[in-house]
Amino acid sequence: MAKITFTTHDNQTFNVEGEDGATVMETAIKNAVPGIEAECGGACACATCHVYVADTWMEKVGSPEAMEEDMLDFAYDVRPTSRLSCQIRISDDLDGLAVTVPERQG
Repeated sequence: MAKITFTTHDNQTFNVEGEDGATVMETAIKNAVPGIEAECGGACACATCHVYVADTWMEKVGSPEAMEEDMLDFAYDVRPTSRLSCQIRISDDLDGLAVTVPERQG
């Protein structure tokens, strides 16, 4: 299990544990993290699980693939560290991951 810290746009912090193989989005939904809507259920068909990955984690999380980049075009306030949380798989390497939820979803 990896510990993940979600910070909302209004600075609420949620420290949760995610199971290996689950996605960051699934973990957010399971733990009722506000702001993660996940309308498509993790199919990379919307942009309602958008998060900002902390700069220090970008290398380990990696870059979005083409399909995710296309969906990020529909996200609100996209930044260089933007990712769709449904596309980030949890592993022991991501223990301590920190993400921020934007003010609103796309």
